[in-house]
Amino acid sequence: MGRWEPNARGRLEQAAMELYSERGFEQTTVAEIAKRAGLTERTFFRHFADKREVLFAGASSLQELFVTTLAGTPGSAAPIDAVAVALDAAGAMFQERREHARRRHAIIVANAELRERELIKLASLAAALAETLRRRGVPEPAASLTAEAGIAVFKVSFERWIGDAEERDIAQIIRESLDELKAVTAGK
Repeated sequence: MGRWEPNARGRLEQAAMELYSERGFEQTTVAEIAKRAGLTERTFFRHFADKREVLFAGASSLQELFVTTLAGTPGSAAPIDAVAVALDAAGAMFQERREHARRRHAIIVANAELRERELIKLASLAAALAETLRRRGVPEPAASLTAEAGIAVFKVSFERWIGDAEERDIAQIIRESLDELKAVTAGK
């Protein structure tokens, strides 16, 4: 193998997803992922800290998108409406990756450790949104409640969107879920 391998990270991700789907997360080793990608274990560890990171490597980009979008909404927007703009931006990021999202989700739900990691990721997203809302002048507990509600809408919408029978865009599902939340909190 040469010193430089084009798209090594993408090849490693592809190989890992294939192996996790075929054999299960626990039964797959880093050596097998690297071999399937035509790379070395050393190359794997240049891109990922461990085999879980293949599934969670995009978490920081997602958080940055949420925070940047929320911070850029007009200051006059109600907190939940500002969070809705951030949810729309996140939805747009996922829209073209439905099959990948379905595969990733199936791998995660089959493993307790990965489910726990996914919940930690969602909690981190909610904390980052709450902090951004506080910087926008939203007091507590409104900032935390709005952030947690926004992440709940995102989680429920995402899980509906990756369902086998679902064909609608994630943005439409997010809007419907947010409207449902607003109706529930309004007592309708």
